[in-house]
Amino acid sequence: MADKLNIGVVLPTRGILLSGDVTPDTELVLSLAERAEAIGCDSVWVGDSLTAKPRLEPLATLAAIAARTKRVRLGTSVLLAALRNPVLLAQMSHTIDQLSHGRLTLAIGVGGTFTEGQRREWNAAGVPAAERGARTGEIASMLRAFRKPGPVDFSGRFYKTEQLTLQPQPVQQPGVPLWLACHARTGNDRQYRRAARFGDGIMDITDSPAEFMQVIQKIRAFAKEDGRKPEEIHASYYMTVNLNENDTHATEEADTFLMKYYGVRHWGNSWGPFSNARRIVDRIKAYQDAGAQTVIVRFASFEQKAQLERFADGVLARLR
Repeated sequence: MADKLNIGVVLPTRGILLSGDVTPDTELVLSLAERAEAIGCDSVWVGDSLTAKPRLEPLATLAAIAARTKRVRLGTSVLLAALRNPVLLAQMSHTIDQLSHGRLTLAIGVGGTFTEGQRREWNAAGVPAAERGARTGEIASMLRAFRKPGPVDFSGRFYKTEQLTLQPQPVQQPGVPLWLACHARTGNDRQYRRAARFGDGIMDITDSPAEFMQVIQKIRAFAKEDGRKPEEIHASYYMTVNLNENDTHATEEADTFLMKYYGVRHWGNSWGPFSNARRIVDRIKAYQDAGAQTVIVRFASFEQKAQLERFADGVLARLR
């Protein structure tokens, strides 16, 4: 069981586009970040997609949030790194770390090709879908290399630099924390080895507490093989909830939101609970018992303000 549990919330950078309004309510995202900080959340997070699940661009959004907050940490959950040039990504992340005075965590993932929209997204970025995992590994390696001042030489399959010096450097040392997305249901060890080699932490999703524990154990075992200290790898879990005393109403609202969000029913029983605060606290504690040091909560609802207030009163109050 993790000694101290950090709590984060996901901001609705996609949800505000689902309303169908010509002008999305971007102020809602910023005000929710301020409110999350005020109620004592440890971090706020934004997701990523280019065209498959349209939303506000995550790094630009985090720069705006940095200017509106003082304490809360800022993170991506998760950034599809292979959609971006790694040198530009490093410069952008270092800039946000400067603007936020050292509050950024960059969580990156390989991303999926489950839908036609996702496949078109990779095509639009000029990235063959089959290469996205290998590219993510190279990008993670480059992001770590750019943490150090001075010229960087990198020669990979996809990316190369020669005596390239990057400014600015991040505020945080040894660099902006880099977390990699991992979960048991992908069915391969490549993700674990990549996280063990390059990650300062991992972000899991959809796995049960028992599966999550197995993921952590595998990654830390690989980290030890690579000569790293296993305890250096931070363990986080991303969960989707809906807070309502009436389970039926909670489930119906969550289902409506998630169907519009993804366009397909593929989540099964991997997310939730969609229920009252006590059940959500119990679920969070189950992941803490399994080794989570951070739990990040997304609200499956179009009523984000109401969900955050219920979360403050019913969940945070119990966890603190």
